[in-house]
Amino acid sequence: MPVLTQSLEVATVERPGDRSRMIFDPSPGVRILCLTSMPSTKPHILILTDLDGTLLDATTYSYEAATDALSAIRALDASLILVSSKTRSEMEPLRLRLDNRHPFIVENGGALFIPKAYFPFPFEQAAPRGDYEVVEIGTPYARLRTALKEIGRDLGCRLRGFGDLSLEEVSALTGLSPAETLPATQREYDEPVVVESNGMAWSRLSAAAETRGLRWTRGGRFYHLMGENDKGVASRRLIAWYERRAQQEGRALITVGIGDSLNDLPMLEAVNYPILVRNPDGSYDPDVQCPHLTRAEGVGPVGWNRSLMDLLPTL
Repeated sequence: MPVLTQSLEVATVERPGDRSRMIFDPSPGVRILCLTSMPSTKPHILILTDLDGTLLDATTYSYEAATDALSAIRALDASLILVSSKTRSEMEPLRLRLDNRHPFIVENGGALFIPKAYFPFPFEQAAPRGDYEVVEIGTPYARLRTALKEIGRDLGCRLRGFGDLSLEEVSALTGLSPAETLPATQREYDEPVVVESNGMAWSRLSAAAETRGLRWTRGGRFYHLMGENDKGVASRRLIAWYERRAQQEGRALITVGIGDSLNDLPMLEAVNYPILVRNPDGSYDPDVQCPHLTRAEGVGPVGWNRSLMDLLPTL
C-alpha cells in the first residue's frame, strides 16, 4: 500500500453562488486529488418589486433612472421578481427588455408564472402552460365582470371596468400607446375600475364585494376588483419556494419589497426589508404603513434606484 510522504493541502475556490473545496498534493505539478462542492454561505437576495410608479416611471413607463441598481442586482446574482397589476401579456415584453428570467406575479397576485425547471423540486397546484408552471390564485375574470355590474346596480353608482371601456379610453386613462393598450385589457384575474360617483364610501364598496367573496384594492391609477388573491398571498408562496431552495443550498434568504401604493402593502408586509417610493407629487401613500418600512428619497424609479444602491451593499 503506497504511503504519502507529504501532507496534503486544502484550498477553497469561490464562484458566484458556490464554493468548492480543492484537496491537492503540493509537490511539483500540483496534482488535484479531489474537488468537492461546498454550499455557499453567502445569502441569496430576493427582490420583489411593483412596476408602474415604482420600477417604472408613472408617466413614461421608463426604468432608465433605475439602471444602476439593476446592474447591481445582476452583479450580486440576486433574483428580481416583477409583481404587478399588469397582465401576463404586458409583463412578458418587459421581462425580455430587462433580460429577466425569474418567476413573475401578475394581476395583483392573481397567478404566479414560474419558468419550467426553475426550482429543483415540484410544487403544489401548478399547471403547465407554455414555458411556465402556473399557480392560479385569483378569481376568473368572467365572475369579476358579473360581480362588478351587480355591485354598481346595488349601490346605485357607475362603475366602469376595463371590460366596459374602448381601447381608446383605456389608452387615455393609462397613457399607454395603442400597441400597449390591447395587452392591458387581456385580463384573467383582476378588473381595474373607474368609480364614477362622487362621495362613494370605500366601506360600501368593500362590503358589497365581500358579500360576493371578493375584495377591492387601490393602485396608482385605479381601484381593482379581485378575489381572495393579493400581492402578499402570491409573494409568500414564492418566498417559501425560494426559502426551500436556499435551505437545500445551505444558505440564508434575504427578501426586499418595493412599492408605491396600497395594493403593494401585502407584499411589503411579507419581506424583511419593505421600501416605499414617493408618488409623482412627492408624497408617500398614507395608507401604506408596516413595521420597518423605509421611505425612499425619490419618486418612482429614482427612489427605487437610490434605496437599493443604499441597501444592497449592507446585505
